[in-house]
Amino acid sequence: MTHLDSEVKEERLRDDLKFYFMNPCEKYRARHQIPWKLGLQILKIVMVTTQLVRFGLGNQLVVTFKEENIVSFKHLFLKGYSGVDEDDYSCSIYTEEDAYESIFFTINQYHRLKNISLAPLDYGENEEKRIGLKICKQYYKKGTTFSSNESLTIDSDVEIGCVHLDLQALLNGPEDWKQLPFFKLEFYRLLQVEISFHLKGIDLQAIQSRELPDCYVFRNKITFDNKAHSGKIKIYFDSDANIEECRALNISGSIQKNTQYVLLFDASVIAICLASLILCTRSIVLALRLRKRLENFFLEKYKRRVCDVDQWEFISGWYVLVIISDLMTIIGSILKMEITVKNLTNYDLCSILLGTSTLFVWIGVIRYLGYFQAYNVLILTMQASLPKVLRFCACAGMIYLGYTFCGWIVLGPYHEKYPGFPLKCCFFP
Repeated sequence: MTHLDSEVKEERLRDDLKFYFMNPCEKYRARHQIPWKLGLQILKIVMVTTQLVRFGLGNQLVVTFKEENIVSFKHLFLKGYSGVDEDDYSCSIYTEEDAYESIFFTINQYHRLKNISLAPLDYGENEEKRIGLKICKQYYKKGTTFSSNESLTIDSDVEIGCVHLDLQALLNGPEDWKQLPFFKLEFYRLLQVEISFHLKGIDLQAIQSRELPDCYVFRNKITFDNKAHSGKIKIYFDSDANIEECRALNISGSIQKNTQYVLLFDASVIAICLASLILCTRSIVLALRLRKRLENFFLEKYKRRVCDVDQWEFISGWYVLVIISDLMTIIGSILKMEITVKNLTNYDLCSILLGTSTLFVWIGVIRYLGYFQAYNVLILTMQASLPKVLRFCACAGMIYLGYTFCGWIVLGPYHEKYPGFPLKCCFFP
């Protein structure tokens, strides 16, 4: 009787193992079991890709709006800007007169902003909760020049002086603030002049896409760099745009209804990914139980353990990939819903989550292609060759890094393709 029970137990284990390693089509033929996970994955691919495309189009508008504003600011606040940056800086000046005119031009343009700008811009508060321009200059502490023997005495300690020009001070006219002692620049010991100011704007193009608009705060900084003292002052323009909640936003029309549809679609994506997550987690749990049964059977009948390679066969890397993808999609969809209703503005994190999860979803399709013999041969070839390819990349990478360092020191000072440190040349061209 015990021997009979052991045979029945072994036969059931064989059937369960055989069924576990079947593909969905074979499972359906064997037990007429509907491949729910397969159908759910196909539906998830369609919905996740659709969600990503919609979010990508909106995110593209956000990036375009920021870039266009930066270009507009350069034309507004930089005197003589040609529309094309010079190397890694915006433009340059060569005379004291041009330096003064460029600084005063920026200040005057800020004062006249609402009368000259085509965009709906307003003045914003800086970190000190003040509206206006903050102008700082860095210079060597002491310096003396002797033209007779062409000598120079410099104290290398750096001092920083700042002045704040609010709107009231600018209303008094250029004659008043131009005469401030702060603007008496000694160029032989001047390092840089930095003008910083904040502006507020609103992205109205989102309304054309039936979405609520975003409000922006642009933290702008213009730097007149004279550290080289080569007779050429480089002018850098830096702008950091942050999205903030729009206050007292009142927009009529069909935007609210469209927002509800978008939220409903995102909620459907979350529900599908949650179902996929539960099914894949359940499959992994059942696989671990089956592996435990196999281990116990080997210990009872053969008095030895199942080898590690065979044990790992029960842990499907595809299921792990799907679980990671589902978690990222769920978190990304929640962030997207918060962005849609303007409670959050973290577009970058949401893009990373949704983009990576969609990548994993499409990679997961390879698993189902492996059920066809022609594709399975290709996949097995890729798996076998991957370690060798990685070793080749490691060796080629050593040669490439050596060439990069050599090229940087030999060709770097004379060629525009080597603008800085070699690693910067490699990864940030």
